[in-house]
Amino acid sequence: MIDISSIDFAKTNGLVPAIIQDDETGKVLMLGYMNEEAVKQTIDSQKVTFFSRSKERLWMKGEESGNVLGLVDMKLDCDRDTLLVTAVPSGPVCHKGSDTCWGEKNTKSSIDFLNVLEGVIDSRRKEGSDQSYTSSLFNKGINKIAQKVGEEAVELVIESKDENDDLFLNEAADLVFHLLVLLKAKNKSLAEVVKILEGRHKPA
Repeated sequence: MIDISSIDFAKTNGLVPAIIQDDETGKVLMLGYMNEEAVKQTIDSQKVTFFSRSKERLWMKGEESGNVLGLVDMKLDCDRDTLLVTAVPSGPVCHKGSDTCWGEKNTKSSIDFLNVLEGVIDSRRKEGSDQSYTSSLFNKGINKIAQKVGEEAVELVIESKDENDDLFLNEAADLVFHLLVLLKAKNKSLAEVVKILEGRHKPA
């Protein structure tokens, strides 16, 4: 977390702008202002708190609506006079009822779940418990994991020849899951695979 003493409040008359970003989607939600006390309260309460210039007092986001912003992290820019605050919103952020103060939707792509799944797989690897299917794969070693990827690929090919979309999609999900496990076993990430695909892509 940020060192409060490193923030240059003097440059901006005691208030620094705080850009609020959704920790999961990366969407910019709103802009507020914080003084030193607001920064301290945000860190202590783990709920984003601003200094209201109109009310001239500390103001915790959601104190009336209940749509609080749970603090995740707080970073300082290179000039030490602007904050980037990542948070998890518990509801619409704008007082007009929209997800953001720019009227944009703050929705998470289904693809983003792959990042979450990678994190779950990594935690299962660290746990090493045979009670977990994923952990048991890691315990059996790279050969078993690679074998499972091969088996799931074959099953997907078989289902692709039939007309049962549900079975086909489930086999596709199994293959993706076991591929993520194999990548983690090799200490590689899906992002590295995507980077290679991006490098191969030649826009029309």
